[in-house]
Amino acid sequence: MSAMYKAEVPAYGTLMELVAEANAQVLANDPRLKGSLEDTDSLDRISEERHGAIRLGTSEELSMMRRVFAVMGMHPVGYYDLSTAGVPVHATAFRPLDAEALSRNPFRVFTSLLRLDLIGDAALRAEAERVLAARRIFSEGAVQLTEKAESQSGLDRHDADRFVGEILETFRWHDQACVSADLYRRLHRQHRLIADVVSFKGPHINHLTPRTLDIDAVQERMPARGIEPKAVVEGPPTRQCPILLRQTSFKALDEQVSFKSDEGTWTTGSHTARFGEIEQRGIALTPKGRALYDRLLDETRKIATPAADGSNVAEYRAALARQFRSFPDTWADIRASGLGYFTYSLTALGRQAHGACAEDLDLLLAQGFVRFDPIVYEDFLPVSAAGIFQSNLGDEAVEAFAASPNQQRFESALGASVLDEFAYYAAIEQRSIENCLRGLKAVGIE
Repeated sequence: MSAMYKAEVPAYGTLMELVAEANAQVLANDPRLKGSLEDTDSLDRISEERHGAIRLGTSEELSMMRRVFAVMGMHPVGYYDLSTAGVPVHATAFRPLDAEALSRNPFRVFTSLLRLDLIGDAALRAEAERVLAARRIFSEGAVQLTEKAESQSGLDRHDADRFVGEILETFRWHDQACVSADLYRRLHRQHRLIADVVSFKGPHINHLTPRTLDIDAVQERMPARGIEPKAVVEGPPTRQCPILLRQTSFKALDEQVSFKSDEGTWTTGSHTARFGEIEQRGIALTPKGRALYDRLLDETRKIATPAADGSNVAEYRAALARQFRSFPDTWADIRASGLGYFTYSLTALGRQAHGACAEDLDLLLAQGFVRFDPIVYEDFLPVSAAGIFQSNLGDEAVEAFAASPNQQRFESALGASVLDEFAYYAAIEQRSIENCLRGLKAVGIE
């Protein structure tokens, strides 16, 4: 998919070069960070890591997509309602779950389902439903191979290669619309994202996102490489100890497309959808930490909400930095305050230790028998995702949809429940603690 997207969107290749340069510089200047990444088996995956995003139109498409991703060991984590931010979709993220799987396959696909129920124009909604009902985004080969993988619990190498080829066709860009120019314009007037989902043969990948260790450096260097970045980095401000997720992107491409008339002739038009994105990941936050993050972000946006044109970028950045001063910015303080999730492991001293209390974690840390490392946040932020959408769709695309989260409806369409991210991170932390205690008892600490 990365090779395909690079061929379709050449600026993505430039973005990859920028990210590689920034990451190399950070690692050269921060041996401690490099050592920490090496100790937690995280260094090698940084250069390979990606997340992509697709937008689906029907429950049937979402259900089949879940089955397709399951073949690749990717499962739905989290429920995201973007209606509160003026985007008529709800979503989940498909990704591997355990640390070993994430090391082998550090990829995620943020997958949105269009909320046609939020569109007030009943006639237009019915037209969109008819178009979506008629399209088939998966090839027969993709369906057959998915069914084969399900029936025999996997695919051999030959079938796996065929599977990848067939599935790539689902995500490929198609420049011939499956609606008329008139219907496209009416869908576009309702919301640009609706036009993007309904008007084309399939859910073209609309961005692929590499992971950087310094998003501010990449943001600053993009213009010199001929790439126009969005005005504001989404998420928390620059910090010594990164939390959750920061994202930026380059502006969406204005691409030539064709529309077919009732007479069978094709007319040329344009469509704006695909863009490039970069992310910097920090620690996963506990419910307490997430509540503090959400409150501080909400307080910031009451002072200044970032405009898509960047006209108030300085005001927004200043407000964001000011509000987040109350969020601790050392790993020790974040841990002591119960704001973030950590993994615990035995140090070299701990692996040889004798005569300490194996149940008092704080004492074990103080004695140097145990160390803690932040758990990387593997998921997404709905406000940030909406901010990326809006910066590429334009301010005129923002609508005041009533907040309408409907996880039950989404899961019904999905055909499965989504994993709760807080329970996921808490379980990783608890398992690491239990492993430490077992290890200490094995060397004689009671």
